[in-house]
Amino acid sequence: MASDLQALKDELARFGSANDARESARDRRMLNITPDTGALLAVLVRATGARRVLEIGTSNGYSTVWLAEAAAAIGGHVTTVELAADKVALAQATLARSGLAASVDVVHGDGGAWLTQAASASVDLVFLDSARDAYVRWWPALRRVLRHGGLLVVDNALSHADELAPFTALLAADPAITCSVVPVGNGKLLAVCGAA
Repeated sequence: MASDLQALKDELARFGSANDARESARDRRMLNITPDTGALLAVLVRATGARRVLEIGTSNGYSTVWLAEAAAAIGGHVTTVELAADKVALAQATLARSGLAASVDVVHGDGGAWLTQAASASVDLVFLDSARDAYVRWWPALRRVLRHGGLLVVDNALSHADELAPFTALLAADPAITCSVVPVGNGKLLAVCGAA
């Protein structure tokens, strides 16, 4: 299965790159993570023992496969939230092919709305790769949902640093948050949530 899963990841990476090269409309692009980002996410899930993983911004399920493979290996589960119905369908097809569908709940909906109804301290690791302008608004709910010691991973911390600046400043101002930017892929902002 490992070789089949790697072949699927390679196929999805090629598909995403080819699709995004020909599509100019943002909503028609896959905007997938890079393979090295996928590997980093897998390491982070395993290293932190994150059994309850939340992804906001599923796209076609490429990043979800990386997260789900790592979570399933330690008895964990991924919930992934995507607003676009066509991308939900693509992600469901991807997960069915991956053999990891039983380890993932695909939610068609708004990430902010999902966060407001989620239980407190119910998530070990959050991967944000969605509407960057919503992160500041989502922060109170994100902080509530993420358990003490939980890890927040935010994509595009270097490629879209200006867009993320208000969110980055918000995290930096919180004495209970420890942050670091890792230059992998488009840059990852890592934030560990502790108690004040």
